[in-house]
Amino acid sequence: MHQFLVKALIMQMPKFSNSPHTFHADLKKRINSYFDQTGKSMTGNFALYLKAAVLGISFIGLYVHLVFFTPPVLFALVECILFGCVISAIGFNVMHDGGHGSFSKSKLINQMAALSLSVLGGNSFIWHNKHNIIHHSYTNVDGVDDDINIQPFMRMSSSQKRLKLHKYQHVYFWGLYAMLYILWIFILDYNKYFRRRVGDVPMKKMGIMDHFNFWIFKVVHAFIFIALPIYVVGFGTWLIGFLVTTVVTGLLISIVFQLAHTVEHVSFPTANIDTNKIENEWAIHQVNTTANFATHNRLVSWLVGGLNFQIEHHLFPKISHIHYPAVSKIVRQTCADHGIQYIEFARVHKAIASHVTYLKHLGQAS
Repeated sequence: MHQFLVKALIMQMPKFSNSPHTFHADLKKRINSYFDQTGKSMTGNFALYLKAAVLGISFIGLYVHLVFFTPPVLFALVECILFGCVISAIGFNVMHDGGHGSFSKSKLINQMAALSLSVLGGNSFIWHNKHNIIHHSYTNVDGVDDDINIQPFMRMSSSQKRLKLHKYQHVYFWGLYAMLYILWIFILDYNKYFRRRVGDVPMKKMGIMDHFNFWIFKVVHAFIFIALPIYVVGFGTWLIGFLVTTVVTGLLISIVFQLAHTVEHVSFPTANIDTNKIENEWAIHQVNTTANFATHNRLVSWLVGGLNFQIEHHLFPKISHIHYPAVSKIVRQTCADHGIQYIEFARVHKAIASHVTYLKHLGQAS
């Protein structure tokens, strides 16, 4: 019965049009030519592995110092903020590339990189379904893409119902974003696990090891981030440090991903009622629903794992983010040749301002 329902729901998923445009084929040809000519591998290299090592050592160092050599209050708060930044950076740089299979040529190393999410409190299997399968296929499609489903608290698409509280969503969204990490690891994962769905979309069937990994890593995370710190430093000290760390992590994760898809100029396509088809081919859909930001800022690119090159990532998720600066030049030119708008914000603050403006407009418009 469950398999029948899954098949029925999958059949109702929107389809992309077989557009006469040759954008995707032309783009892939140019990208493949670039890697053939340069002789570079599409996956990560020593620079990425070095970055992963730096982040891993920073994580361990901060954790050990905070828990076992607890510094004075003000210094500890600074370290907790840095700890939240490091956790986010591991997610952006290591887990994300590993989850897409672009961290290394080795499948095992990619799996280990992706598994870092489970150590940090999430679950790599659920994330794969939510992010790789659904979000990357149906970006900004209301009712399918769970990333824009924050109802009833926020209205992220004009096709969603507007409530009175949404009038102020451009103000209170900071508080909701700050809670993302806590909600993710303690509520949202469990909701998806027991419902076996991401929103209304069924997840792939979990195997025995998937179930085992879900529970064992939830226990591991609880021991590392809750039980052991409480035992060593006490409940009150742990609570303050934990909240500061998770709030910083939640804000960073939310902002980076929201700036990619919920800003001005990006589209939120809906399928044709009669044909259940989305107007554009998949590749054009990805460009239309995605935006880049601060791509010339090397520090931002290093910290967020190239997720400021979100257009390139959505078009070529199997290519490691270390190649995005070069790939973006090809993508930008191909978009220009095919008359497709390439959306980009020059600075982080301009992208944030656009996100705020977008939320304000949706909150006040019917």
